[in-house]
Amino acid sequence: MSVFAHLVEHIADLLQPLFHASAAAAAIVLFTALVRLLVHPLSRASARGQRARAALQPQVAELKKKHGKDREKFQKALMELHAEEKVSPLSGCLPSLLQMPAFFLLYHLFSSSTIGGRANTLLGHKLFGAPLGGRWVDALGDGGVFGPAGLVYLGLFAVVTAVAGFNYVRTKRTAAAAPVAGEGEQAAALASVARIMPFMSFFTLFTVAVVPLAAALYVVTSATWSAVERAVLYRDMPGAVPAAAALA
Repeated sequence: MSVFAHLVEHIADLLQPLFHASAAAAAIVLFTALVRLLVHPLSRASARGQRARAALQPQVAELKKKHGKDREKFQKALMELHAEEKVSPLSGCLPSLLQMPAFFLLYHLFSSSTIGGRANTLLGHKLFGAPLGGRWVDALGDGGVFGPAGLVYLGLFAVVTAVAGFNYVRTKRTAAAAPVAGEGEQAAALASVARIMPFMSFFTLFTVAVVPLAAALYVVTSATWSAVERAVLYRDMPGAVPAAAALA
């Protein structure tokens, strides 16, 4: 943790001539961008995997028709098809999983009063008057919704809402272009998940409200990156929102 704290402080020192009192906040945004750049090759691989799975849908439908209601045979045949075509159904999870350690590092770093037995000096850094170790409830108690810290959170909430709205439209269009296939209880369960998925991005608002501001900056930056990245990588998928819309 001490090494990570020194890294953030070093980046902040480099950015201080440009961002002055908000240099630590800028360092977190830059750190997030570097993490996303490192994960980007996996995101590209995930996009290729999703395209490959989409291309296999006619063959999957044939397997369902061939094996009927024998779920065990169908699952075995599906696994064999994925292995033959070198498609992993779990590849899309890797980019998100690999980002979690960075988020938890920031969360812990800006939730701890001491690091390595010394006072955590990073807690004294601010973003336009909002302490990086503070939370939205602290901002509400120090000036209210429209106080200096409250306005910072309103800005973050606005960005998250815009990103979530974009993701909502994209997910709805994708779901409409690729309706849930199947029958019985499994199809009903998948349909329920498909109805909930477009709203998942809005849960980021809750995360931003309850975590330290430093971790909230990571979440907002990463969510914005994801929206633009997916718009570009999945621009040729059925129902995709044009990439230009993400950048508008």
